[in-house]
Amino acid sequence: MNASSQNPVVARIAALRSAMQAQGLAAYIVPSADPHLSEYLPGRWQGRRWLTGFRGSVGTLVVTADFAGLWVDSRYWTQAEAELAGSGIALMKIAVASSPAHLDWLAGNVAAGASVGVDGAVLGLAAARALQAALDAQGIVLRTELDLLEAVWTDRPSLPDAAIYQHEAPYATVSRADKLAQLRGEMRRLGADWHFVSTLDDLAWLLSLRGADVNYNPVFVGHALIGQHGATLFVAAGKVDAALAAKLAGDGVQVAEYAEAAAALAALPAAASLLIDPRRITLGLRQAVPAGVRVIEAINPSTFAKSRKSEAEAGFVRQAMEQDGAALCEFFSWLEQALGRERVTELTIDEQITAARQRRAGFVCPSFATIAGFNGNGAMPHYRATRESHAVIEGDGLLLIDSGGQYLGGTTDITRVVAVGQVSPAQQRDFTLVLKGMIALSMARFPQGTRSPLLDALARAPIWAANIDFGHGTGHGVGYFLNVHEGPQSISPHSPPEPHTAMELGMITSNEPGIYRPGQWGVRIENLLLNVSAGGGEFGEFLAFETLTLCPIDTRCVDKALLRADELAWLNDYHATVCSRLLPLVEGAARDWLLQRTEAI
Repeated sequence: MNASSQNPVVARIAALRSAMQAQGLAAYIVPSADPHLSEYLPGRWQGRRWLTGFRGSVGTLVVTADFAGLWVDSRYWTQAEAELAGSGIALMKIAVASSPAHLDWLAGNVAAGASVGVDGAVLGLAAARALQAALDAQGIVLRTELDLLEAVWTDRPSLPDAAIYQHEAPYATVSRADKLAQLRGEMRRLGADWHFVSTLDDLAWLLSLRGADVNYNPVFVGHALIGQHGATLFVAAGKVDAALAAKLAGDGVQVAEYAEAAAALAALPAAASLLIDPRRITLGLRQAVPAGVRVIEAINPSTFAKSRKSEAEAGFVRQAMEQDGAALCEFFSWLEQALGRERVTELTIDEQITAARQRRAGFVCPSFATIAGFNGNGAMPHYRATRESHAVIEGDGLLLIDSGGQYLGGTTDITRVVAVGQVSPAQQRDFTLVLKGMIALSMARFPQGTRSPLLDALARAPIWAANIDFGHGTGHGVGYFLNVHEGPQSISPHSPPEPHTAMELGMITSNEPGIYRPGQWGVRIENLLLNVSAGGGEFGEFLAFETLTLCPIDTRCVDKALLRADELAWLNDYHATVCSRLLPLVEGAARDWLLQRTEAI
């Protein structure tokens, strides 16, 4: 028996092809998506992963009678190549996740008059419009009413059933009633009687609720329909207990069955006006809206509101950063003592760093799956060690650790690269170039309202100067005890500089340039930054960044000769701040490690 016949993916793709043939489909698309267009998917909507065996968070599968291909961006090429081996699925490389390359492939490889299928319940409205336009141009029929996973995935998980709970004061600094009132004001400004919300972080923020339906993000599966005088929350039965239901009712929020959301849209009166965000609602739900309803398309007001943390929220985030930094001091002091004395693997890193955070006040869970990559594994930006495939941390090289925590008062996300044994001059050079890029963005001042993608070049300039680049964006928005990745801001050359990407007071954004040498090593240094006022005058108001993250940067990896005086001053000032903020929270070996690693250079 050959290896491919033992691969369960082969049988699953064959079953999908049989279901396609029964429906008369020439091709079927399986995106990495759920009815809420989430980044991290509940098990029920992990169909692309189940069909392909590819464990990355982003990718689009296209299957025809004689071809299967998975389109993934550069962050996942090495991982996908390994995980697709023996599956018969071709790796289709794209530069960025938003690339329309699979649309071009379908347009060029499906015959005119043939049908392409996709489940409209998980296809974003904006993506559906692009797909429809590409297929219409070639005379190809698009069918969106088919969820073929139901036919082939016999043990498909059910809806998640974790309880929903209230995000309580003092961490919830604005009441649910005030958030709803603010939203209704925006609805009136836009001329909307109703607003429909599907994105889980918007829903959780708006209603001051949290859950555990999605790994790493404290959100729950649901929808909401908000009117001028009331609102309905659609969630699975049993997720809201009587006490919470009463609190919600007190703020004019009724609870209904998750499956009733589409019917509620369909029941809107013909004269109504409905606000939806075309990038944050699926085609299936949009199709439920009656033809007579006036639809207003604009970004969800809550997406803007939750991105702009209040000063009270920023204060809690600073406290969470101190707890997180103290946990990292304990972890890194353990790591340096353990290396060379006990067996330490990439899996051990994840276990120990999570255990250190669990000992800290307010910690709830990790904010994403820890990335611990030694040497060549660190060159894969979204690498994930498994029990079947992981490295032992021994010898010489660079260890990249990207991790984070969810705290009741904030969300953390940090990457550090540390020396293991001897570090080569080439590794020090790469590390220092990345550090220079990170410092350049950290020190930036810019007019309020600057479109965030325009800032990306500041971090890349020192790296570009060495004829080097990296494939991912430099920064993403970060939630407040919510999703570790949130919008609307994005410091990335792959994001269009649209008006909604403007940088505003109170936003928290990551700063994480990198250099990756496949098979050798990877360097990424990441801090979180808060937009703060830098004053103003005749040229308007300006913003600067406050560095929130508190953890030493390994100066053993720095080539001091490559740093300018102002860069060296920034690094020493940062370490002085880290030491003063964290010293009261650590003791023993962690305290000694902190003092040593924050010494000025």
